[in-house]
Amino acid sequence: MTIRIAVAGKGGTGKTTLSALLIRYLIENHPGKSILAVDADANANLNEALGVQVHDTIGTILEETKKPNAVPTGMTKDIFIESRLMRAMVEEDAFDLLVMGNPQGPGCYCYPNDLLKGYLEKLSKSYDYMVIDNEAGLEHLSRRLLPMLDLLLVTSDSSARGVRSAGRVKEIVDSVQIAVSRMGLVIGRSREGDTAQIGGEVENTGLEFLGEIPYDPNVAEYDLNAKALFDLPADSHAVLAAHQLFKGLGL
Repeated sequence: MTIRIAVAGKGGTGKTTLSALLIRYLIENHPGKSILAVDADANANLNEALGVQVHDTIGTILEETKKPNAVPTGMTKDIFIESRLMRAMVEEDAFDLLVMGNPQGPGCYCYPNDLLKGYLEKLSKSYDYMVIDNEAGLEHLSRRLLPMLDLLLVTSDSSARGVRSAGRVKEIVDSVQIAVSRMGLVIGRSREGDTAQIGGEVENTGLEFLGEIPYDPNVAEYDLNAKALFDLPADSHAVLAAHQLFKGLGL
């Protein structure tokens, strides 16, 4: 049975960092288990955090189908796209990665969302864990890209405004009736004393406070130099805090 974990939150709150550290934790603590990482952010960068290259995304595949005669005679468009998606999967020794990529030009993003939703449903049966890094705008949640989740980690910075924004994630989940077994708040890039000052705001969101990932100069240095966060030293503040968080969640 697949354990589905999604990370959602505004841009700049450390959700991709948290996703990468979660995947690292699962690999280190559950060797041999199969993991599918999904970058559902149109501004994809989870692959960089994981240290892998991506050549195809759902966005580029859909662009390709616009070309004349792109779909072979006798094959439906959906079957053609699904076959291309299989080839777009990045397969590493410890995990696989599928990237949403940019939407195909102006207009509605509904078709790629529907496509990814159906494809994820099929894929989920083949993995022990699925980790989804959602886009900052939360559109995937409102469109029920993931109708069922075992765990939803909502990220925020340590500002009152950021925590209120995180609370809106819960409102979206409740309003569109996504089945979530457990949902909670993770404060990212916090400094000593920050969380105590926003305790009232956290309580007002109705979200369970799960923990925090402190500001880590190693993360800042790795980001600045385009180094994979997946390779952070084991004693980095962010790595230690993330592992303690995930262990506390029973992962």
